[in-house]
Amino acid sequence: MFKVLVSDPISDLGIQQLVDAQDIIVDKQTGLSEDELVGIIGDYDALLVRSQTTVTKKIMEAATKLKVVGRAGVGVDNIDLNAATERGIIVINAPDGNTITTCEHTFAMMMALARHIPQAYAKTISGTWDRKSFLGVELRNKTLGVLGMGRIGSEVAKRAKAFGMEILGYDPFLTQERADKMGVTLASVDEIIRNADFMTVHTPLTPETKHMISTAQFQVMKKGMRIINCARGGVIDETALITAVNDGIVAGAAFDVFESEPPQADHPFLSHPQIIVTPHLGASTIEAQENVAIDVSEQVLHILRDEPFKNAVNMPPVAASVMNKLQPYFSLGEKLGSFAAQMATQAIQEIRIDYAGDLSEVDTQPLTRYILKGILARHMGDEANIVNSMHLAKVRDLNVIITSAPSTKGFTNLITVSLKGQNGEEPRVAGTLLAGYGERIVRINDYSVDVLPSGHQILISHTDKPGIIGNVGSLLGQKDVNIASMQVGRKQEGGEAIMILTVDKDVNKDVLSALVELPNLNKAQEVVLV
Repeated sequence: MFKVLVSDPISDLGIQQLVDAQDIIVDKQTGLSEDELVGIIGDYDALLVRSQTTVTKKIMEAATKLKVVGRAGVGVDNIDLNAATERGIIVINAPDGNTITTCEHTFAMMMALARHIPQAYAKTISGTWDRKSFLGVELRNKTLGVLGMGRIGSEVAKRAKAFGMEILGYDPFLTQERADKMGVTLASVDEIIRNADFMTVHTPLTPETKHMISTAQFQVMKKGMRIINCARGGVIDETALITAVNDGIVAGAAFDVFESEPPQADHPFLSHPQIIVTPHLGASTIEAQENVAIDVSEQVLHILRDEPFKNAVNMPPVAASVMNKLQPYFSLGEKLGSFAAQMATQAIQEIRIDYAGDLSEVDTQPLTRYILKGILARHMGDEANIVNSMHLAKVRDLNVIITSAPSTKGFTNLITVSLKGQNGEEPRVAGTLLAGYGERIVRINDYSVDVLPSGHQILISHTDKPGIIGNVGSLLGQKDVNIASMQVGRKQEGGEAIMILTVDKDVNKDVLSALVELPNLNKAQEVVLV
C-alpha cells in the first residue's frame, strides 16, 4: 500500500484517480510549515504540491520512503531538484495541462483588443451610450505573427486559421516541413514586425528573449500593429511599448503578464486607454486546474507501480558505472550545446553529436540529454531540461544524429556538436577534458583553438590582416570592455580567421555593431556560458 501526501490545495477531481486506487492512501494536509512536513514526510511514498509548498533539501532528507514529488503545474522552482536527484526522488510536472486554456485566453484578449470590449463595457455601464468611439477591426484577412511555435503558439495558430487569418510563425526550432504541415508561413522576427497586423508572444523568458521586442523593433514595425502577451513578462519591453502606442505605431496591446507581478499601482499599462490588462489568468480555468492535477496524479500512479512515465524534470536513473564515467562531461556537453546554439543565426533543422575516444565505449544517452538541453535552453529557457530535451527535439521535428568512433585525432576524448540551419549554415564546436586543465573548446568550425568555456566571450570572424587585433583591443578599451584572454585561429596567412575574446561582463549590441564596422572584420557575436 502506497501513501500519498497532498500538501497544497489541488482539485479533488484531479486527484480522484489516486483516491479510487486500491493500492493508494491519499492524505490531504495543506498549509504545513517546513518543520511540520519534516515531521511527517517519512511516512509517505509520494508528495503532490502546487506552488505554496517549498520542497527543500531538509524535507527530502527526512523523506526516507519518498519516490516522487508531483508538481500540479509547470514551474518547479519551489522544489530542490538537486536534492531530489541526489536521493533518487523523481520530480514530475504537468506541462500540457494549461495549453488550451492559455491559447483561449490569448484569443479572448485578441478579440477584446480588436473590438475594444473592456473600454466599451466600462463606458456603457457608466451610463454613456457611445458607438462612435469604439470602431474595431475584423480578424478575417488579417496577418497574425506568432512568436514561439511551441504547444501554445501552435494551438493559437490553428484557431487563427479558422478565423481566416494568415499566419506568420517564428521559432528557432520551427522547420519548413513542420510549418507546411500547420499551414504556417515560416518567418523571422523582423518579417513579422514589418508585416503582421496582430502579434502574439509565446516564448519563455530567457536572456535571448528578454526585450526581444524593444525600441529597435518598434521603429520598423508596421503601423497599426496590435500586440498580445499571455506568455512571460519581459519578452516585450514595457517602456518601449508605451512610447510606441503613444507615437501611433502600435494601435493597442493586451497583456496578461508583467515584468514585475503584481505591477505597481502607477504602472502606465493600468491607466492607458489603448492597453488591456488581466492579472495573469492564462491558466486560470476550472479545466486547467483539473487537467494539471489529473496529469500529475496519473504519472504518480505509474511511478509508484513501476510503470513507464513521462514529464520527469530531474535526472533519470543511470547505472553507477556509466554515471561515474560520464559525470565529468555533463557540464562540458551542455556548454558545447549552448555555444553552438549561440553561433546559429537561422532556425535549426538538424543536430549532430559525434563522440570519439573512450566515450565511444559507453552509453552516452545521459550526456546527449545535457547537450540537447544546452542547445534548446538557448531559446526555451527552463522549459528544457535534461529529461525532456530529447522529447522536445523530437516534437519539433529536429533530426538528431549521434555517432561514435574510437579515433579522436590526438585527444583522449572529443565531443563535437554540429547544427544544420535553414540556410545551410552549419556552426560546429568541439570540446574535450584535458588532464590538469579541465574543460576546453578545441575547435570552432574549421579552426583549432584552446578556449576555456566559461563566462562572457566575443566570437569574431575576420580576415587575417596586420593590425586587426590592435584595432579590436583599442575599440573595446574605448567601450570600457576589459579583455581577460584572447585566442586566434586561422587556416592560412591572410585568409579567413577567427578571434575569441573572454571579457569581464556583458557586451551590449552597440559594442558588437562598432566591432563589425572595423576594417577586415566580418562578424561579431557574444557567447555567454555560465
